[in-house]
Amino acid sequence: QVQLVESGGGLVQAGGSLRLSCAASGRTFSDYGMGWFRQAPGKEREFIAAISWSGDSTHYGDSVKGRFTISRDNAKNMVYLQMNSLEPEDTAAYYCAATRYYSGSYYLTRETSYNYWGQGTQVTVSS
Repeated sequence: QVQLVESGGGLVQAGGSLRLSCAASGRTFSDYGMGWFRQAPGKEREFIAAISWSGDSTHYGDSVKGRFTISRDNAKNMVYLQMNSLEPEDTAAYYCAATRYYSGSYYLTRETSYNYWGQGTQVTVSS
């Protein structure tokens, strides 16, 4: 079992930056692939970024490549999403997710691969 708690969301102007954090409980955090997804009102949940259990492999959605960076600290049971050059289109609820059974880009980029989800943190980018 893994419990996930996101933090770091807020209101920022376009062009600004935010860093989201995801705190994970459990002693086997390093066994889990981790992902970030987002969902805007009236839209489907969208894949943003994922990182392998070791941190050696990362994947990004096309809409955030070059602007967002995912990282993890297994010693602290933390996953981070550094978001730069934010745009109003980035406004959404951001969710952290964990999967123990899947790895590789095909699975880590898919919502259905994840077993555990956080409650989400809101990011609002003003123009």
